[in-house]
Amino acid sequence: MVITIASGKGGTGKTTFAVNLAYALAGREQGVPPAGRRRVRLLDCDVEEPNDHLFVCPEFSEETAVTVPKPVWDPAKCTACGKCAEACHYNAIALVKGKVLIFNELCHSCGVCSYVCPEGALAERAVEIGKVQAAPGHEPFLFAHGLLNVGEALAPNVVRAVKRYVDPDAVNILDASPGTACPVVESVRGADAALLVTEPTPFGLNDLKLAVGLTLKLGVPTGIIVNRSDGQDRLIADYAADVGLPIAGRIPFRRDYAEAYAEGGILVERFPELRRNLLHIYDALATARPPEPAEEIFVLSTGQAVAFEKGSAAGYKEITVISGKGGTGKTTVTACLAQLAQHKILADNDVDAADLHLLLVPTVHEGHDFSGGAKARIDADICTGCGECAAACHFDAIFEDRAAHPQGTVVYRVESLACEGCGLCPLVCPVAAIRTGRNVTGRWYVSGTAYGPMVHARLGIAEENSGRLVAQVRGRAAELAAELGQERILGDGPPGTGCPVIASVSGTDLVVIVTEPTVSGVHDMERVMQLADHFRVPTVVVINKADLNAAQAGRIETIAAAHGSRVIGRIPFDRAVNDALMAGKTVIAYGQTPAADAIREVWKHLQDTLANAL
Repeated sequence: MVITIASGKGGTGKTTFAVNLAYALAGREQGVPPAGRRRVRLLDCDVEEPNDHLFVCPEFSEETAVTVPKPVWDPAKCTACGKCAEACHYNAIALVKGKVLIFNELCHSCGVCSYVCPEGALAERAVEIGKVQAAPGHEPFLFAHGLLNVGEALAPNVVRAVKRYVDPDAVNILDASPGTACPVVESVRGADAALLVTEPTPFGLNDLKLAVGLTLKLGVPTGIIVNRSDGQDRLIADYAADVGLPIAGRIPFRRDYAEAYAEGGILVERFPELRRNLLHIYDALATARPPEPAEEIFVLSTGQAVAFEKGSAAGYKEITVISGKGGTGKTTVTACLAQLAQHKILADNDVDAADLHLLLVPTVHEGHDFSGGAKARIDADICTGCGECAAACHFDAIFEDRAAHPQGTVVYRVESLACEGCGLCPLVCPVAAIRTGRNVTGRWYVSGTAYGPMVHARLGIAEENSGRLVAQVRGRAAELAAELGQERILGDGPPGTGCPVIASVSGTDLVVIVTEPTVSGVHDMERVMQLADHFRVPTVVVINKADLNAAQAGRIETIAAAHGSRVIGRIPFDRAVNDALMAGKTVIAYGQTPAADAIREVWKHLQDTLANAL
């Protein structure tokens, strides 16, 4: 059995659930005679920010490099014809003064440039983008995870490599990354069941809807796990009933669970009632596969066109708030900064699972389709079944399909969710049976809020090219800042270190990293700091729930200093934050609380940083 644990957004407890379910199941199997045991495997497919190993503490005995073919330019053969740059759908190649420049961070390893080069000046060579580490002898279960190199964008390739450890005779628990983009698609594809971990807040519900759309689009039976449950969870329960999905289990909201997690502890070993709860969830596994629900869209305002207030700034600075992992309070902090800052444009760069609108309640004035590239389609009546397209495809997106032709002969079809629209297959098809068409992968918007103009977007469920959509949001925000004479752009970035984060961080003036004092929070903060270092962007750090674990908070200080950064704020663990979210308000708007006071101090330090360092 293959069970994928996903979440739509980070910080819901997905990793905690996956790790502790694996320990609970494996612990029970130890009491079963060997002939009757169902082996357990835990595979961490969150390859941008793998965290499971921080709790499992494995001794890896196997390591495999994950490579992809990337172009290498031979200037001796090049005639500077420019065909490679024209053919690249990802803007990863440029011809400048007779020289071919290859931008590694944008390259999708599709092979088009090498194919179209008439002189053979671009040769494909294997380049390592990450690795898979495994501990087959780990007790009480086999553990493996993938690790995408910082600055690389091809996370699905590493996920596929991790999935080679799936054993059809075992219980395989796959811990997916947050969001709904291509790495999650790869983690969910082919699973027997998907369990979506959420929390009973407006944020949790918003992102649960996106995750449900993904799993049902892939045809995977789905159940819902409510973490930090109050026992009622009407917000989630009502939605689950509306779409026809069962709530497979609930985990209560307890501070002692959070403290044990912060230390890197295994909760089912400390809390027997949680072990019983997780085993019951598995034994009574409840999933369903109702029709895919319609995607929600932002509705344009029917009022008169708005005239945004103009400033007089001659230029602007761009501040991007990121987190490394989800659930650290990144969007909560960004919304508060939006309320405190003046003369700015807001940009929600988290296009896979945008949440900022839940607190800022925008009035949408513009809506535009976003085309993330093209999708290929094979005409079965023309296809001769030669298979050249399938052999050439670098994404394993083309398959034999005998049912597509009335005579039952072999033809080929394109799996749309795997196709990245690179344009290679139409070039290699000898009978012109393949067409590509514009693929609308999302929409982007310009809106008004009580705190200023906002540019935001929504990527379609299971769609690709989120990095390009992030670039579209940032580009329009920059235009508005220049047009309106605003002093700054305040951006809410996505979690992780992959393609959308690269698109959010590169070229910004300052990165604010919101983290929390947990083993996973510290680990992911360091990864995202490495990413900022890679792009030579200065960083500052805000510790949320700073009083949860003093030792981990101290590690954050040390790591920040080692990277030439510093901590500019410490927000205490404050239940008023959750209450504010439930009320649909920013922490600042909710009232005078310890967390609100701390965020005001963060803004003061941030202003000083902008004035003195940039």
